[in-house]
Amino acid sequence: MGAEEGTNRKFDPKEKDRLRDPRRIEREDPNLIWEKLEPDNPLCVVDVGCGLGFAAIPFSKKMPGGKVYACDVSSEMLEAMKLEAKAADARNIIPVLSQEAKIPVETGIADLLLTQNLHHELHSAVETLLECKRILRRGGKIAVIDWKKEPMEFGPPQEIRVTAKKIGSDLREAGFVRIESLDALRFHTFIVARKP
Repeated sequence: MGAEEGTNRKFDPKEKDRLRDPRRIEREDPNLIWEKLEPDNPLCVVDVGCGLGFAAIPFSKKMPGGKVYACDVSSEMLEAMKLEAKAADARNIIPVLSQEAKIPVETGIADLLLTQNLHHELHSAVETLLECKRILRRGGKIAVIDWKKEPMEFGPPQEIRVTAKKIGSDLREAGFVRIESLDALRFHTFIVARKP
């Protein structure tokens, strides 16, 4: 992220219980996100920065014949996500310990890739998006969802948030096409794009 967008801040795994806040469903309902993405019978979804599986687990339920790769840089978060997935009987989730711009998932495997509340944490957003593009199949879709750069009583500090314009610019620089902003979430920017 550029200096004009503030200083990034990694999520502290010790604060993971905040990710279980029931109000989060109201703000960023995974079922609504899935509906807006209109996936066409995906066989493989990759959730980069999966946290506790907030999206990965419900997405996995919508594709019983497919796989969801749940990727995170924190082994602590992945261990917690595995427990959440087991409790939800989500058997088609594959946990993947990754680095920010090195995700050990096969090239061209994903029909859909999601990053949620991650963009503002990235040291090199374009580099990470290039890695996401590598993972997507040709014509595959990426969704970048992150907090709007507006004052609100929850979420990360406003000064470290990223504008929709910056996210779109990062996607273009990484070579994505058909970049579109969806007005579906009140507190979040929701941008989708395609791998050429």
